[in-house]
Amino acid sequence: MKTNVTTFATAQFRLLSDDQMDSIFLGALEILEGTGTKVLEAEARALLLEAGAHVEGEMARLPGGLVKEMLSSVPSRIAVADRDGRRTLLLESNRLHFGTGSDCPFILDSETGQRRLFVKKDLEDAARVVDACDNLDFHMSLGLMSGVPSHSYDRHQAATMLRNTVKPLCLTAMSRQGLSDIVEVYYLLCGGRASFEVNPRFIVYLEPTTPLLHSKAALEKLLFAAERRIPAIYTPCPMLGATAPVTLAGGLVLALAEFLAGMVVSQLKRRGAPLILGGVISPMDMRTTILTYGSPELHLLSAAITGIAHWLRVPVFSTAGCTDSKVLDEQAAVEAALSIMAAGLSGANLIHDVGFLESALIGSPEMVVMSDEIIGMVKRFLSGVRVNEETLALDVIKEVGPGGNFLAHDLTVRNLRKELWFPRLMDRTRYSAWQAAGSKTLGDRVRERVARILATHTVPPLPQEVEHAIEKMLANADGEAAAAQTDLV
Repeated sequence: MKTNVTTFATAQFRLLSDDQMDSIFLGALEILEGTGTKVLEAEARALLLEAGAHVEGEMARLPGGLVKEMLSSVPSRIAVADRDGRRTLLLESNRLHFGTGSDCPFILDSETGQRRLFVKKDLEDAARVVDACDNLDFHMSLGLMSGVPSHSYDRHQAATMLRNTVKPLCLTAMSRQGLSDIVEVYYLLCGGRASFEVNPRFIVYLEPTTPLLHSKAALEKLLFAAERRIPAIYTPCPMLGATAPVTLAGGLVLALAEFLAGMVVSQLKRRGAPLILGGVISPMDMRTTILTYGSPELHLLSAAITGIAHWLRVPVFSTAGCTDSKVLDEQAAVEAALSIMAAGLSGANLIHDVGFLESALIGSPEMVVMSDEIIGMVKRFLSGVRVNEETLALDVIKEVGPGGNFLAHDLTVRNLRKELWFPRLMDRTRYSAWQAAGSKTLGDRVRERVARILATHTVPPLPQEVEHAIEKMLANADGEAAAAQTDLV
């Protein structure tokens, strides 16, 4: 037995050196101190002013010392529970979790092949598909629900997701009121506000407006999340060459500066508020003006921001399982696979947008299921090679000897499932067997799996009192939406 050995058990990579990350961080501090950022919410400005920031009108300049002080209070570890209270998302160190993205306006209808708006049934189906996928750890809505009042769609989406998957949710909210309505339902589910704060069961997704603008709505939700200890992602989305410098390092500086400004506000509101660093940083394709979701730069920058988050010791939100392709084709498979591998190797904590087609305009359950298979392969790659006395198998090799075989040996029986990955959708049959089964492509098998899930997979119902609370929330929100529409007329 060897002792005092450094073991590299899993595969990973690191994109930036400490010196490079330090330069990016210092660059972000220089932007916050020298240029400043626009803060469109009064309470946030008051908190910054009281803490020593220079506030003039809506512009705020944040001293580097204040940023560093507040950064020290951000939790390095956030645990999020599923619907039943099991702490299944542990956002820490290099621990990986994969999930869908949210709010795509369109779905590719699996029956007609047509691109159309998401409706409630599609969101129900998406949640059930994610619930059935072993390699997906959390769920975002995938689609943007149409057919409900625009002023209350966020509550309808949250209710649909909560009813149709047990997995932890990452939610969007239109406003502070929408977020408040949603968390009240969770308080009932959890047994009260205190229980939720100890064991939160969803994350809220928030965005500043690049470059360097923090809207009233985003900050109101950020302050409310901090006050109630709702884990929050604050995700800048710079477009290189459009809303951000075309250089990759410049995009990182800008994104980090925007996150740090939001971080300071959240920590001034409540020290220790759980916050997750995000950043969807990608080029604008100058030929089409589209923010690309399959470009190598997006995944390079996602890996870079992950490294910075680890360096700062804060949890991180990343991107993978997405494509610029309009359909589930070879391009979609290539871009999904490369992005999932890059995100996995980087050690990101929450990896979202699994299931996105057409640069985040189409949400596809088929893309979710195909990516679930790819994630399984990547997880096996990332698990590395176990090297110990049993796995070296010296005695077994000697026992079997030249010309023998290991098929029926105890070592094979004991380690088969531990060592080897078995696909659900990838085909490994002989050609004749593949022909006899219908010569099906991966796309055919993916569509069949989605159909099987929707035909057979069930999710336990919510407690009756929670259902009643959801119905009341939706009725009140729809009533407020109708009143708002009347006022506009």
